[in-house]
Amino acid sequence: MDLSLATWLVIAVAIALANLPFLNEKLFGFIPLPAAGRGESPGAVRAKPFALRLLELLGLYFVVGLLGWWLESRIGNVFPQTWEFYAITGCLFLVLAFPGFVLRYLKR
Repeated sequence: MDLSLATWLVIAVAIALANLPFLNEKLFGFIPLPAAGRGESPGAVRAKPFALRLLELLGLYFVVGLLGWWLESRIGNVFPQTWEFYAITGCLFLVLAFPGFVLRYLKR
């Protein structure tokens, strides 16, 4: 795999995973949340709280980071990163999550 393909793969996966918490009600896209109370039917869909969506977004940020690290290690040497790299990529991941946030909370 060449560098250009690996770069575009990480970007595409980052866009998909950044929007995943806002586009479905399951944890990480496939773990259903338990029903909230006794009065709910067993098949009822429970809405994820916003804090859980943010924690899921943080976890998916690390998944994308691990994918990028793995692809970088397969291409050549892994370069050491400082806190600035993680601050910038974290902000970029939040920007990539904005379309899902708009669809979930702002568009009625």
